Amino acid sequence: MSQVNVAIFFGSLIFLWLLFVRRIPNDRVGILEKLFSGNGSVRSGLIALSGEAGFQPDVLRGGLKLLMPFQFRVHIMPLVTIPQGKIGYVFARDGKPLPPSQTLASNLEACDFQDAAIFLRNGGQRGPQRQILREGTYAINLAQFVVITENELYYLPLNREEEGMFRGMADLIAERGGFHPIVLTGDVVGIVTVHDGPALPPGEIVAPIVGDDRGEPQAWHNTFQDSERFLAAGGKRGRQLQALVEGTYYINRLFATVEMIPKTVVDVGYVGVVVSYTGDLGMDLSGTDYKHGEMVSRGSRGVWSEPLMPGKYAFNTYAGKVVLVPTTNFILKWKRQESGVHKFDENLAEISLITQDAFEPQLPLSVVVHIDYRKAPLVVQRFGDIKRLVDQTLDPMVAAYFKNTAQTRTLIQLIHERSLIQKVASEEMKDKFLHYNLELEEVLIGTPASSEGDRRIDDILAQLRERQIAREKIDTYAEQEKAACQERVLREAEARAGIQQQLTASELSIKIQENQGKADLQKALQQADQIRAMADAEAAKVRKLAEARAEETARVGMAQAIAIDEQVRAYGGPRFQLTQQVMSRFAEAVEKSGVELVPRIVMGGANGNGKSGGSNMLETLLALMLSEKVGDGEHLAVERRPEAVALRDQVLASLQ
Repeated sequence: MSQVNVAIFFGSLIFLWLLFVRRIPNDRVGILEKLFSGNGSVRSGLIALSGEAGFQPDVLRGGLKLLMPFQFRVHIMPLVTIPQGKIGYVFARDGKPLPPSQTLASNLEACDFQDAAIFLRNGGQRGPQRQILREGTYAINLAQFVVITENELYYLPLNREEEGMFRGMADLIAERGGFHPIVLTGDVVGIVTVHDGPALPPGEIVAPIVGDDRGEPQAWHNTFQDSERFLAAGGKRGRQLQALVEGTYYINRLFATVEMIPKTVVDVGYVGVVVSYTGDLGMDLSGTDYKHGEMVSRGSRGVWSEPLMPGKYAFNTYAGKVVLVPTTNFILKWKRQESGVHKFDENLAEISLITQDAFEPQLPLSVVVHIDYRKAPLVVQRFGDIKRLVDQTLDPMVAAYFKNTAQTRTLIQLIHERSLIQKVASEEMKDKFLHYNLELEEVLIGTPASSEGDRRIDDILAQLRERQIAREKIDTYAEQEKAACQERVLREAEARAGIQQQLTASELSIKIQENQGKADLQKALQQADQIRAMADAEAAKVRKLAEARAEETARVGMAQAIAIDEQVRAYGGPRFQLTQQVMSRFAEAVEKSGVELVPRIVMGGANGNGKSGGSNMLETLLALMLSEKVGDGEHLAVERRPEAVALRDQVLASLQ
C-alpha cells in the first residue's frame, strides 16, 4: 500500500472517529440532544421519553461514546457540586404543571433528580422543587433541571430570558439566607412561615401543630425540613405555631422562611400569664363568681389559667403574648419625678388634697402591692396588664380615699397624724385591693408639700420646724448637762484610778491595823479575863487570909483587951492606961522625928524662981494630959461594965 493510501486510510479512520465517537471527560456529563428521529419530535414538554427528537432524558457519563453522526448533538456540562454545609435548589423545566394552590413542585414520588425519565414518568412537576440538594456531586440532566447554588448556576442555556429568571431566583434565595442551613444558638427561637400548602381556614392566624400520617405530632425540625411529609400530615401555609429551638436545620427557603426572635424569659419574681390567639375554644375555668372573662386550659384560645413559672420558653409571640406579672412586692409611687423598676407608676403624680382649713397640699404617696401568682391570670383577664390596672383603677381609687381623709383634718393634723392616717389607710384599703385580686401590704405617706406658687404651707412647715428646733435645743442642752455631769464623774474616776494604788495600800493598811487592833483587843480581853480571874482568886485568898487575920486579930484584941483590962485594974484604972499610951506614942514620935529632947540652944525666959521654962512646958503638957477626972477613971477601973465582962468571958472561952 502506497503512502497515499495509508494516509487516506488513517485519515478516514480519524474522520470516522471524529464523526462517530465522542469523548466525555470524567468530571463532566454529556446531555444528548437528538436532532432527528423516526418517531418524530416531542409532542409535549421538553424531554423526549420515547426516543423522539429532542433532549434525551439520560446523560452521558465520562468515557468514549459511539454516536450516529448528524443525529445527535452532545452538550458537555459540568457535574453539579454542592459544597459542605450548603444547600442547592432545583428548578424543573419539564413535568406536570403546578395547580393554582401550589407554589412549589411536589416530588414526593418523583424524587430522583439524577434520572429525568423516572422523574417525569412518576409525575414530577415542573417549576421550583420542594426537595433540596445537600452536600455532594450530582450527575444531573441540566437540560431538564436547573440547579441554583450560592456561587454558580448549573443549567443548559436554551434562551436568554431564562438566565434573568434564574438569577432572580438565586437573589431571592440569597436574601433569605437559603444557601446556608439555619443555625439557632443562645436565647433565640425560630418562627417558621410556610409559603406553600393549603391556606388556613377563616378566623385562624397561626397554623396549628400538625401530626404525621399516624396522627403523632412530628418533631419540629423533621417537620419543616421534610416539606412533603409536613404537607402530607395536614400542614397549612402561613406562620406556624411550632417554633424552632437550638440546632441546625436544612430548610428550603422557597418553602419556608424563619424569623429569629428572643426566647420568652420569665425572671424569678415573676410569672407569665399567657394570652393565646390560637387553639380550640376551651372550657371556662374561672368559676361562676368571676364575671370578667373566661380562663382556659393550656393550648386553648384565651387566657390560660395556669401561668408560666420562672424560666425560658420557646414561645411563639405571633400566636399569643406573655404578660409578665410580678409576684414579689412592688411599689407604686405617686410622685412625678420618680417611678418604680416596673414602670407601672410612670403616669402617677402627687395627690391634690383640700384640708378642713382650706389648704391645698400635694401628698406624695407610696403603696406596696403584692399579687398572688395563682391570681395573676385573673388580674390579666380583668385589666389586660398591670399598668392599665394602675392607671385606670388604683390611681382614682387611692386618690379618692385620701381626698376624703384630708377633708376631715386640718393641715397641722394631717402632718402630725401621719402615722395614724397611714395605719388606718393600710387597714381600710386592704378590702378594696382584694376586690381587684390584689394584696395591699402597706401604705407609706410622705410629707404634704405646697402647690406651685402657694407659700402658705411652707410658712407653716417653717414654723413647725423652728418649734421643733427649739425643742431639740432644749433636749440638746439637757443632754449636754448630762454629758458634763458624766464627764465630771469620768474625771473623778480617772483621778481615783490614778491614786488607786495608794488608796488600795492605805485601805489594806487600815484593814491590817483594824485586824491588829481586834487582835490586841482580844488579847487584852483575854489578859483582862486572866487578871480578873487571878484577882478574884487573890481576892478570895486575901479575903480568907483577912478573915483569918481578922479572926486572929479579934482574938488577939480580945486577949489584949482582957489583958489591958486586967492591967488597968492592976495599975490603977483607965487613966493610968491612957497616960501610959500617950507617953508611949510620944516617945515613938520623938524617936522617929529625931528631935533632941534637950535642945542645944535654949531660948526662953526665967520663971518666977529663975529657972528655965522648957522642962516646965513639957511637964505642964503632961500634967494637962493627966489632969482632972482621975477620979472618973478610977471609978471606971473599979466598976466594970456588964458588956466588958461578957466580952471577956467570950474571948476567954474561945481561947480555951
